[in-house]
Amino acid sequence: MASMTTSKVSRYDGHGREHVVHVTKSGPRRRLACDTCGWRQDAQFLPWLKAQEHLAEAHQATVDPSA
Repeated sequence: MASMTTSKVSRYDGHGREHVVHVTKSGPRRRLACDTCGWRQDAQFLPWLKAQEHLAEAHQATVDPSA
């Protein structure tokens, strides 16, 4: 059985609210799940980029907290 790991992509919107998309990896599969709106998607390639795109487009959250 493949081990499962989870990471997250978080961004802040213009009002200072944090939005988070969790990236769950199980074997070659990656599953994206947004805490804010419940959006979910499978992504085989570049899951973190897809998570960033969702946060920017759906929530206007573009401020990287680590920067």
